[in-house]
Amino acid sequence: MFSLTSFVASLLALSSVTQGIGHGRLGMRQDNSSLSNAIYKNPSASVEARVADLVPRMTLSEKIGQLMQGDVSNWINTTSGAFNQSGLVANMEYKAGSFYVGYPISWDMLTDGIKRGQDYLTNSTRLGIPAFVQTEGIHGFLIGNATIFNSPIAYGCSFNPDLIQKMGTVIGTESAALGVSQLFAPLSDLARELRYGRVEETNSEDPYLAGEISYAYVVGLQSKNVSATVKHFVGFSAPEGGLNTAPVHGGEREMRTTWMPPFKRAIVDAGAWSIMSAYHSYDGIPAIVDHHTMTDILRDEWGYKSWVTGDAGATDRVADAFKMCKHGDMACITQYCLTAGNDVEMGGGSFNYRAIANLTASGKLDMSVVDTAVSRLMWAKFTSGLFDNPFPAVSASQRNSTIHTPANVALAREVDRESIVLLENNKQTLPLSKSSKVAVIGPMADGFMNYGDYVVKDSSMRGVTPLAGIRSAIGSSNVVYAQGCERWSNDQSGFAAAVSAAQSADVAVVVVGTWSRDQFYLWQGLNATTGEHVDVASLNLVGAQAPLVKAITDTGKPTVVVFSSGKPITETWIANASSALVQQFYPSEQGGNALADVLFGDYNPSGKLSVSFPRDVGTMPSYYDYLNSGRPIDPGMMTSNGSLMFGHQYVLNSPVPWYEFGYGKSYTTFQYSNVSLSSRTVGPSDQITASVSVTNTGNYDGQEVVQLYVQDLVASVTVPNKLLKGFKKVMIKKGESQTVTIPINVADLGLWNMQMQYVVEPGDFAIWVGSSSSDLRGNATLTVSG
Repeated sequence: MFSLTSFVASLLALSSVTQGIGHGRLGMRQDNSSLSNAIYKNPSASVEARVADLVPRMTLSEKIGQLMQGDVSNWINTTSGAFNQSGLVANMEYKAGSFYVGYPISWDMLTDGIKRGQDYLTNSTRLGIPAFVQTEGIHGFLIGNATIFNSPIAYGCSFNPDLIQKMGTVIGTESAALGVSQLFAPLSDLARELRYGRVEETNSEDPYLAGEISYAYVVGLQSKNVSATVKHFVGFSAPEGGLNTAPVHGGEREMRTTWMPPFKRAIVDAGAWSIMSAYHSYDGIPAIVDHHTMTDILRDEWGYKSWVTGDAGATDRVADAFKMCKHGDMACITQYCLTAGNDVEMGGGSFNYRAIANLTASGKLDMSVVDTAVSRLMWAKFTSGLFDNPFPAVSASQRNSTIHTPANVALAREVDRESIVLLENNKQTLPLSKSSKVAVIGPMADGFMNYGDYVVKDSSMRGVTPLAGIRSAIGSSNVVYAQGCERWSNDQSGFAAAVSAAQSADVAVVVVGTWSRDQFYLWQGLNATTGEHVDVASLNLVGAQAPLVKAITDTGKPTVVVFSSGKPITETWIANASSALVQQFYPSEQGGNALADVLFGDYNPSGKLSVSFPRDVGTMPSYYDYLNSGRPIDPGMMTSNGSLMFGHQYVLNSPVPWYEFGYGKSYTTFQYSNVSLSSRTVGPSDQITASVSVTNTGNYDGQEVVQLYVQDLVASVTVPNKLLKGFKKVMIKKGESQTVTIPINVADLGLWNMQMQYVVEPGDFAIWVGSSSSDLRGNATLTVSG
């Protein structure tokens, strides 16, 4: 195995020689053709040999230049497209390792800026080291007219990693087509705190599902030599009070049991080429200075070879937020971050890593720390093929046949409709007849695309809205529309028109929910209810939306309510007041068509909730995998007629979720039977298979997500009451049965014991199989021998 530590020590003597040559400023145009026969330029040489050859050749300033992020706006005017040569030279002097390009600019402007940057680095600097070209990627490639996929919390509901891998491949293809080589995605964070604004960016509340979705995304993306960036390492998304960047409280056992598994799956198993550290502190240690997580665990335990970048402006928080250094003390900040294992400093802050030169000169920072960080970045550049193809863009004539193709758009629709979750279907209201007259109502039904954050500027003006999708499905003459209310207002003056529309139709479809803004407007102070830095104290519908739903249901017309949102909504009364309830987390550009596919039966809904729905913000947390003893239940309630029925947990509510993780209805029904194990007694390193017979007992062909949960019946520490350890999405035709098999790796059934050692303890485990985390249809007992 290649060890950065071992070869860094061996190259220090060579490094000291190069430091004596002078700083070799990157801003000075130089010719590197004389190095054409160097090992690091030989594509046939091993990655390890190329790294070991290159790093000793680098001067100190060249190393520092690799460890800070640049920005294309330093040499391309993002309004006019004008090129600034002096800006390019200045940027590359100390910010040459990577540069950000996530601006709302044309394809021509983007590729021109990238090509100029890479040409300068590869042809006009001493060593010709190309940069990673970076932008965002959770909804797809962040550029105008690329394919927009649905949000991560949505596609987590698909429970279909194979489909997500296809999506990742498309995103990688589109990104590379314009010269981009790194995306800041996926998130392996967990949706454990629902007040937090970035729930929409996570895949799931569950470590196993989040890991499988992240794994699939990384494998798909990197198959096109576009680097994934797994974020935010680690334990970030359950901040105190639900407040963005606030501290997270927990211990190492919780960190290892819950937060780290999805990251390990994406980083180690999928082979991610980069990681982004996080803004928060965990148990009092800021993530960006946490040597234990970034070095002891990530590098020494997991064997991760590649690099970690901070988030935008995150290094400054060491002083300004955490008060571990004085404001502006760049040396102090650099020593904390770089020595902990945060190799690269992202832009958006003070570029504290400029202090490296003085720190090494004074002996306060060992050169081996710098060489290690640089070596990790070079390892990624060689491994990803960046050195050998720094500008992978297709020709201008090939762009339209590569980006936003009909096939890519069709995939967005497929992922979207597999992500839609049917929550209620009272009296089998759905699917609707295409001959019905439909009233489409609500502030999320038309006028903008409700994408959520991390889409490019003005994306909300492009895509298929619910109204447009329904019109396309059944014809405009069968559809009447009324907005009813604005999403941000208490004004009910539009209710009369909405009620009239419902009364004139056979059925009403009311679309309400949350909203965010694109990456430009989110930071302009406009209203929003989800997104980065947009946190809430309530999960109820905002403004007049809930009264609008009631006004329509009170007409007596069959009413289908669609939640279009970036997180769970807590309006439990709608379950009984509506005829059907559908959850569509922030959609793709084909969202309206995907929704219509489900509403009118062209697609039988198969989505399962990737996150539990609490009954109220005060009944959180609602995640299913609470620790044993963690959810005593003695519920109370207020009945529909206003009577009070008092309980204790809680006095007038229940800690049991409204809709649990893994829940989702279909237009058909499935019966489970004959749960069995290939072996009932195993050793701690064995692998076995669980089998179950699933029969489609309804009137429609349909897909079922068969879920496998493990319950450790007796353990030496307090463990989660059950954990998802496998699932399989299968298509079963009506009237037919299928034997579904799910592998179990016994080594995955371990725990972190009192000595913080990972062990698979001998004893009995209940293997449950079912349709959700609560709807468990059968079980078998597995015994692990001592």
